Amino acid sequence: MANRSNRVLVPEAKEGLNKFKMESAREVGVNLTNGYNGNLTSREAGSVGGNMVKKMVESYEKNL
Repeated sequence: MANRSNRVLVPEAKEGLNKFKMESAREVGVNLTNGYNGNLTSREAGSVGGNMVKKMVESYEKNL
């Protein structure tokens, strides 16, 4: 059985995470759909993920 590292640990947070992902995508100019996004380039996907991490780190640092 494959270990999936992209599973949501708190199912109740899934909707909020999707909203956060869509917001981050808009900020970096990537057009995401709510369905299949396999047509994204690695650069586009990385930009979305990188922006999400950046925002999470900023939020954490503000709350220290």
